[in-house]
Amino acid sequence: MSLADELHEALCEIPVIDVHTHLVGGKLGARGLHDLLLYHMSISDLYAAGCPSGTRLTEYPGWPDRGEAARRIEEALPFLAYTRNTSTAWGLRTLLAHLYQWTEPISAENWRRLDDQVRERAEDRAWHRDILGSMRVQRVGTEIARREDGVDDDILQYALEWAFFTRCQWGEYDTALYELERCWGKAPGTATPIGAGKRPAVERLILSVEDVHEAVDHYVKALPTRWILSTATHISTDLDLRVVDEVEMSQALARRPQAGPEERNVYASYVNEVFLAALERHAPQVLFQFSLGAEPLPHETACRVSQHTIAQVAEMISRHAGLKFQCFLASRHANQSLCTLCRELPNFSLSGYWWHSFFPGSIQQIIEERLDMLPLNRQIGFFSDAYCVEWAYAKLHVVRRCLARVLAQKIELGQYSREEALAIARSILYETPQSLNGFQPSPALNASSA
Repeated sequence: MSLADELHEALCEIPVIDVHTHLVGGKLGARGLHDLLLYHMSISDLYAAGCPSGTRLTEYPGWPDRGEAARRIEEALPFLAYTRNTSTAWGLRTLLAHLYQWTEPISAENWRRLDDQVRERAEDRAWHRDILGSMRVQRVGTEIARREDGVDDDILQYALEWAFFTRCQWGEYDTALYELERCWGKAPGTATPIGAGKRPAVERLILSVEDVHEAVDHYVKALPTRWILSTATHISTDLDLRVVDEVEMSQALARRPQAGPEERNVYASYVNEVFLAALERHAPQVLFQFSLGAEPLPHETACRVSQHTIAQVAEMISRHAGLKFQCFLASRHANQSLCTLCRELPNFSLSGYWWHSFFPGSIQQIIEERLDMLPLNRQIGFFSDAYCVEWAYAKLHVVRRCLARVLAQKIELGQYSREEALAIARSILYETPQSLNGFQPSPALNASSA
């Protein structure tokens, strides 16, 4: 057995906290084969291979009906063979083999049989918890909007994804204003999906700088601070984020019907700064999490981030020293730059491998750079971003394999001993999510054995 294989076995015994998912309380598992086969990363694989549909299936709070699920599965089947080389396909094979004892290639002849197996387990909440226990996962983070009736509060802790003031949407120039308007006077709800299409009407329009402050004040006071550890948003590299004064904002508001990129920059900059200042005053304990490096295309996103954006992120974090910031990074090449920011900004940290960086080569490079550059209490080694517990299982399998290879190389280099390597892994997988993000191990998930 190789050193990497030995380390992988040892890593499987180390407890983990999955700090960011989209799991739904009471419905942790897949509802059918579509939730496994057509996870959004798989859809991108299939679309690239020629599958006609690149859109996600009906999203929460709705669910795909059997007709939609069947149509999309059958549409995808002819393209599965072209995607069998990808690491996402490896994850799918892993979860099917380990959790469903399914090792056959999925085909037109057998997919309904597999779908029946998945649906038989869809309401088996004890089995879903057993999967987390087998993973050694001790707590899971998800959106507060997916809490449902709180039936899994002993497993889940929460982040608020409600408004994305600094995320660009395809073909829009007033997104920051609209995102604030749709929350004004409302209770916290779900975030606007990427590529949301036609926007529902809002009850109140932002017409003045005073309206911005009133709406932000409502937003911050509505934060469910009893339940959330963090807010989660996105920072688009297409924005020119800076400090905007009231006069410039007022002038830009008057140009909203003709808004373009410059107005978009003003709206996002002003709203974001007002929000961060309010958060810093009223709820500084809430971690400000943001994703970086994934920009909208008509269906999903592509990886883009400029050095100018990284500089502006550094300025933003420095301006708000009373807040804690944490980045989910989709860009492999930007990792070193963000590590250097973490070394000089005490209120900044990095977490996991997000979206376009969740591929083994990228994961290994990111792990190695962060272990060399950052203290253990400023980096988190895993989050799955999964929408069902089965995909959380598959993505943790991938990360453990990657982490084992990096640790093996460092042991062979003489940088770590075997004992030090495993202690370091425990820190970034389990201890730092507690000390940095505020997660608490769950007694429901065998925390006593941790």
